[in-house]
Amino acid sequence: MLTRAIAAGASAQIRNMATVGGNLLQRTRCAYFYDTDGSRCNKRSPGEGCDAIDGFNRYHAILGASSACVAVHPSDMCVALAALEAIVHLRGTSGERKIALNDLHRLPEDRPDLETALEPGELITAVELPPPNPAARSTYRKVRDRSSYAFALVSVAATLELDGNTIADARLALGGVGTKPWRARRAEETLRRKPATEDTFLAAADAELADARTLKGNAFKVELARRTITAVLQELTEGAYS
Repeated sequence: MLTRAIAAGASAQIRNMATVGGNLLQRTRCAYFYDTDGSRCNKRSPGEGCDAIDGFNRYHAILGASSACVAVHPSDMCVALAALEAIVHLRGTSGERKIALNDLHRLPEDRPDLETALEPGELITAVELPPPNPAARSTYRKVRDRSSYAFALVSVAATLELDGNTIADARLALGGVGTKPWRARRAEETLRRKPATEDTFLAAADAELADARTLKGNAFKVELARRTITAVLQELTEGAYS
């Protein structure tokens, strides 16, 4: 899962120059955020407004957005790390601490300029991955407008542990749809202790997307995410059900 997520990000040249900490802390690729001359952006200038809400928003979030910001988090690697329940090690003037990757990034709410839980002066010193379960299967799938050097419209990181035809455990995270790397906890709960069937997968996707809030240009992401989640789960359970 993690290997595929990293390989799906950016270009080979950028990946060779990138760092893990830089990937975790990268900022949104919203065009309005970068247009400093003519666009309003609450993430860049709090209280200014958000032109993306009524503008070109094909690439923007359907989960975790607020009236202040709909910018999507751009990372591929962070989506896999969220599903893997990574722990981020921090060091600052007050000493060292650890934080779950799922708690590192903040929802925008009314302060989209505050993007992470890092305190002033803190540095990321390590990212810890819990030991994987040898019985689990995992993968990462990225759906995008072109096959290389493009950000996700929808991505899914998933790991499943099967007990015969039953899903013993599941962890999912979504990219391209959330204002942060989106841990799909409703989908996980829907999957656990259920038969590995297409109906189960669709129910899990629907549970996670029930609160999706769409804009004029990104409503297609709901069905695209639904189909991608289902396809990924089918891939991971191939041969486990008929």
